[in-house]
Amino acid sequence: MDRISLDCSNSLPGIPLSVLSVPMENKYKCQQCLQVLRKPVQAQCGHRFCVHCFKQLTSCGPKPCDACRQEEIYEEPMSILNSNEAFPDNAAGREIASLPARCLNQGCSWTGSIKEYESQHEGHCEFERIQCEACKMLILRTEKDRHAERECEARMLNCKYCKMTFNFKDIKAHDEICLKFPLQCKDCGKKKIPREKFNDHIKSCAKTKSACPFNEVGCKSVIENGKLSDHEHSSTMEHLRLLLPMVLSMARTRSDPGPGEWQEDSGLGLYRSPEEGVTMGAGAAASVQSVDLDKKVKALENIVCVLNREVERSSVTLDAFSHQHRLDQEKIENLSNRVNQLERTVQMRDLQLAERDQMVRELQFCTYDGIFVWKISDFARRRQDAVGGRTPAMFSPAFYSSKYGYKMCLRLYLNGDGTGRGTHLSLFFVVMRGKCDALLKWPFSQKVTLMLLDQNNREHIIDAFRPDVTSSSFQRPISEMNIASGCPLFCPLAKLAGKSSYLRDDTIFIKAIVDLTGL
Repeated sequence: MDRISLDCSNSLPGIPLSVLSVPMENKYKCQQCLQVLRKPVQAQCGHRFCVHCFKQLTSCGPKPCDACRQEEIYEEPMSILNSNEAFPDNAAGREIASLPARCLNQGCSWTGSIKEYESQHEGHCEFERIQCEACKMLILRTEKDRHAERECEARMLNCKYCKMTFNFKDIKAHDEICLKFPLQCKDCGKKKIPREKFNDHIKSCAKTKSACPFNEVGCKSVIENGKLSDHEHSSTMEHLRLLLPMVLSMARTRSDPGPGEWQEDSGLGLYRSPEEGVTMGAGAAASVQSVDLDKKVKALENIVCVLNREVERSSVTLDAFSHQHRLDQEKIENLSNRVNQLERTVQMRDLQLAERDQMVRELQFCTYDGIFVWKISDFARRRQDAVGGRTPAMFSPAFYSSKYGYKMCLRLYLNGDGTGRGTHLSLFFVVMRGKCDALLKWPFSQKVTLMLLDQNNREHIIDAFRPDVTSSSFQRPISEMNIASGCPLFCPLAKLAGKSSYLRDDTIFIKAIVDLTGL
């Protein structure tokens, strides 16, 4: 007999009675939750329980059956609920699964069986109201995501400026103090200035207006920061005039007037004591000189102050240019490295393209039946190159004895080679290294026929040979190609002179035939 598992992490209490479309029989009712049995189990006393309810009842050990007591049929040990003695009631489960069911949620018209309700509809109904975990509000299941993102008063949001997390209710208050919140300068119109840098911008903004530095001595001008230097240059005399009363006041303070009341001398614009009413004397003359000297000193001090500011501004500008120059140099260096890297990449791509072009050319003329016709155009130019030693020999495209057979080519000396130099065409046969050499028979022993074709199809020049199997020319290649072997006296050059049938339109045709017998 099967025993139920104690793991009830995924089980649920009974199905609500109102889900049934028909009156419920008592045999389908859980004795604990009094709802429709969900995954029914039967105790040894015969009463049925939901697996969830039964496991809760027996979680602390065996327990008397309350249903037995209510029905006055209690009898030990049969009426003791024990998880070791209970078993799944599959028959009751099948009967319950086939009962007609309906959805309880307002607005939902779903109907079906209990089995379909549990597997397809329960927990998925669009009209079911669920509780928001944050604000505890009841919402439709279909509106859960929208509620969580837009409507929930307790949802958490990230400040889009500083990325810190706040409750929705606090996010607007945070915007008023967020250091990353973008502000706009009213003077220059610049936007998206972080609040933490706004004060620095105001100090450096060329459009922000501020009072003239000489406002304490009477200058009433309010100018833009960017025009402050021009104002200082254009108003130097005005600033000096405003400084004059302060200089005179300081001069009077430093002088020692002695007892009595000071009076203004209308002629000199200075103050003097009553005892000096008639003449100024030596003291007055010294005082006038002192005042003049103080005026000059103050004027010079003010000029020096303005010049210092100009020097400081120039120094800051120079530092900025130097910093920008370093950045430009670094960028140039990075771009130069990038260009070098791209040049190397282009070179590699060019090499790959050249290899592919070579492969395409080979495939264009390639044959796989041991027969190859080689068309050589521009004969006169090519022979002059051979006579001059610039291109003494030329190789034909590769051809094969079969798809996976021997790889071969021809080598032609248009001005001859060895004993035929200067008198004959020399034609040689070359065995090349192929991809399937390991599958072939070595040494190469097939008969080779070489032909210079008569373009009137009358008398071809033909030479044939069987390979010397002891020669290294016909062993399995260990390099790209073996040493060429063939006919140094293949065709006298005299046969190509004049109106030769072998040379037409500055073109000759050479044909090679490899005997495939035995392969």
